[in-house]
Amino acid sequence: MAVETTANIWTMVIGAGPVVKLVLIILVVFSILCWTVILAKIKQFRRARYGNEDFERLFWESPSLTHAYNHARKMSNTPMAGVFLEGYKELKRLQKCPRSRDVAVGLRVWLETLERSLEKGIQEELAAMERTLPFLATTGNAAPFIGLFGTVWGIMRSFHSIGLTGSASLATVAPGISEALVATAAGLAAAIPAVIAFNGFMSWMGRLEMQLQGFSNDFLNTVERQLLHGKENSQEPT
Repeated sequence: MAVETTANIWTMVIGAGPVVKLVLIILVVFSILCWTVILAKIKQFRRARYGNEDFERLFWESPSLTHAYNHARKMSNTPMAGVFLEGYKELKRLQKCPRSRDVAVGLRVWLETLERSLEKGIQEELAAMERTLPFLATTGNAAPFIGLFGTVWGIMRSFHSIGLTGSASLATVAPGISEALVATAAGLAAAIPAVIAFNGFMSWMGRLEMQLQGFSNDFLNTVERQLLHGKENSQEPT
């Protein structure tokens, strides 16, 4: 039964008009690219998740920020390490600036500057993780309409055939309508995985952003404690 149904679908595709065939080709290309993006993103998010866990553990176990920095440079593809590197480099630049005579004001300026730098790092990492996700949204939104266009065109072709033959029997109309509906099915087949994957990835993005924001706060707290204890000069990079 399944083999027969598949054979019938291929027969309808082969017998479809050139416009419907073009629509099906476009949808197949969309579907292939969509699955390529989905599989690549699953791998990227999984790597980011485990990389963040490893770096966060390393950060808390490191005796100094310099030690964490030396390891972070080897984990540049890890979002949390990327945020840390952005903050650490800004910290080194701040340490080279003239000190304020008012310790409280100087501390506040340092922390505000670091916070902006860390926020920049977070946005850069999120932008890198979000890359190619708009394609999934585009596929989910556009594919059904592309398929619908193929269906409408196919139905128009069927009615045109009815006008030429002068017969409106089911045997005359059904084959053309079946061919047209294949385009709608192809559009949905491309759109449904894209929409599900996009929503899933955006949920992961939300959790990743919360994780990076939490780490940013931990980094600021660590630096603040070191500054309050007068240990900032002991954290020079090697």
